[in-house]
Amino acid sequence: MNRRLFLGAAAAPLAGFAQNPDPDRIILDVFRVNFLLTVSDRKGRFVINLNKEDFEVQEEKKMQNILEFYAESNLPLRLGILIDTSNSIRDRFRFQQEAAVEFVNSVVRPKEDRAIVVSFDNQVELKADLTGDVEKLSNTIRDMRPGGGTALFDAIFYACKDKLMQDQPLFKFRRAMVVLSDGEDTQSIRTREQAIEMALKADVVVYTISTNITRIQSEGDKVLKHISERTGGQTFFPFRASDLTQSFENIANELRSQYNLLYRPEPIKTDGQWHPVQIRVKNRKDLIIRTRPGYFAPKA
Repeated sequence: MNRRLFLGAAAAPLAGFAQNPDPDRIILDVFRVNFLLTVSDRKGRFVINLNKEDFEVQEEKKMQNILEFYAESNLPLRLGILIDTSNSIRDRFRFQQEAAVEFVNSVVRPKEDRAIVVSFDNQVELKADLTGDVEKLSNTIRDMRPGGGTALFDAIFYACKDKLMQDQPLFKFRRAMVVLSDGEDTQSIRTREQAIEMALKADVVVYTISTNITRIQSEGDKVLKHISERTGGQTFFPFRASDLTQSFENIANELRSQYNLLYRPEPIKTDGQWHPVQIRVKNRKDLIIRTRPGYFAPKA
C-alpha cells in the first residue's frame, strides 16, 4: 500500500547506538565510527586486495586505531531506490524503470538484503517498504507513473531518516541510495544541506543518475554531483538509453567492491558537531579513495 508522508523533525543516531523505543532519546552504546571505502587506481579500476594494515586514519590530525576492517560485499545491504516521477523526466521514464528493475535483480540478495522504493514529484511517496522480495520491488518500479513537481531533498531526507536507519547498529549493514532525477528541486521543505546531513548521519552513500540528456551541465546536475561527493558516492550522466544501463551496472559493481573500516575516536566526541576525517592508503599515492569526508558526532 502506498503511503503519503509527513516530514517531521530530525533526530538520528550514529554508529554504535543502541535500539531505543523512544525516538527522541539517544542512548550511547559502544561508540564506533564506520566508513565505506571505494579504492581505485588512476584508470578507475577497483582495488580489492587491500587489508587493514594498508590504511591509516586521521581525525583532526590525530592518528586513529582501526578496530575492524573487512570486505563490504559480505554485509547485508539496505538500499533505497528513489525515482523522480515529475513531468520533467517523462520522455525516458519507461526505460529508466526497466534499468532500475535490472539493477534490483542483480544487486538485492533476497535472504540478506532489503530495499525500499520511493517516488517523488510534488510529494514523497513510499511505494515499497523495506523488503527482500525482488519481484515485489520490480513490480513496484514498473507500476510508477510520472507527473508533478520535484521534492528531491525531502525524498532523500525521508528515506535516510525513517527507513534506511531502522536496522541498528549502523555498522552491521551497508547502506546505499540510488537517485534518478534531473536534480531540479521545486517542492521540498528540506534544504539540500539538510538532506546531505541526514544521509551522513544515516551512513548512506548516495549515487545519483542524472536524467538530463542535453549534454549541457545544468544547475540540477551540479546539485546531484554535490550530494554524491559529500556522501562518498558518484554521479552518472547517461546521455543514451544504453548509458543508463551501464550506470546501474557501475553502481552494482562498486557495491560489491567496497571496504568497511571502523574505529573508536580518541578522544570520543559527543558534541553533535561535524568532524573531518582523512583516510589514506599507506605509501600508495597512485590509489584514489572515495568516501565521505567526516562524520557528525552524537550529542550527549
